[in-house]
Amino acid sequence: MTPELAQPVGLQAAAEEARTDAFHRTFFQVFNFTSVALVFWFCFALVLASLLKAVPVMGGSEWFVMLAYLTRQFLASGLLGLVGVAFGAALLPERVSTRVRWLVMVALLAIASAASAGVRLWMSRYPMHSTREEVAWFADVVSLWTVLGLMVYGLVGSIRRQAAARRRLGQQIAEQSTLSAAALEARLTVLQAQIEPHFLFNTLANVRRLCEVDPERGRRMLGSLLDYLRAALPAMRRSSTALAEEFELVRAYLSVLQHRMGERLRFRIELADRLADVPIPPLILPTLVENAIRHGLAPLPEGGTITVSARQDGGQVVVRVADDGAGFQAASGSGVGLANTRARLSALFAGAASLSLRGNEPRGVIAEVRLPYLAKALATAAVATAGEATAVAGATSR
Repeated sequence: MTPELAQPVGLQAAAEEARTDAFHRTFFQVFNFTSVALVFWFCFALVLASLLKAVPVMGGSEWFVMLAYLTRQFLASGLLGLVGVAFGAALLPERVSTRVRWLVMVALLAIASAASAGVRLWMSRYPMHSTREEVAWFADVVSLWTVLGLMVYGLVGSIRRQAAARRRLGQQIAEQSTLSAAALEARLTVLQAQIEPHFLFNTLANVRRLCEVDPERGRRMLGSLLDYLRAALPAMRRSSTALAEEFELVRAYLSVLQHRMGERLRFRIELADRLADVPIPPLILPTLVENAIRHGLAPLPEGGTITVSARQDGGQVVVRVADDGAGFQAASGSGVGLANTRARLSALFAGAASLSLRGNEPRGVIAEVRLPYLAKALATAAVATAGEATAVAGATSR
């Protein structure tokens, strides 16, 4: 056999095997231990209800013998009817028209009911007195169990349609979640892309100004900046980073700026170990520190102090950047940096995080970022980490 012919034959065999598997799976979804048990108890209840009125006229032993006999008779019809329902459900796909499916099921159940009537006649210990009586009894059995089988088939079809609808709904929810995650990632990427040039250009401008005044200090500042960027650039490509890493970036950033501002810039950084792993979008704190220096400390000849700290407040972590600079008169509450910071917090934490500004005492501004702490924060971090791993894997494969 040539390869051209072997391939279609192989595909046909695979398709046939798939159809056989689907048939078996659907058949045994209907004909299983649970459905057999339900048929038994249905037949038992039906016989019991029909014999209750005969209790006064029958002896106890005779009544129980009749109960067992009729239960066995009804069970034969019930089980063969269940086989017919299972066979029809497996044989007839949903794409077949409703009318055709019901006509085929009527035929299958009539055959199954007729077969059950024959089995019951064979098992019967009470022979009929005439052929006419046998025909009437046969017609009653076929009609009764065909109707009951159609009712069961309708119930099975309804259950299967509901299950299929639930599966489709689950798939739609999963697809919607995937699309929402992709949209969120794209939004964060756009916002972060707007922040990165803003942050880097301002820092490089500081280096250039210092190089014009004091080239040696400018070179040292440039070296510190390169060290900072070497640590910061990986974080810039992630949607979430640990609070400890963000605090280290702030420390490195302030060290860079100290080369330019000298004693005019003083800073304190305070972070408890238990808060080190709290997730936060990268470059949030450097943006707030830059805003504090630009609008708070830089306008003052004496400069000032910046304090970066974090504390737990119930189910939230409050990260604070406080300065004792010029205060709100320098319009420190606007700009692309703060606007995008608010947008990134809202997008990443679904409204559970916020950025607020208020006055410091005796002067200056306090910027506070409130982040979710316990389960929600850790779940967000896990999603961000998984997204990063997927991106790295994709980049590696390319």
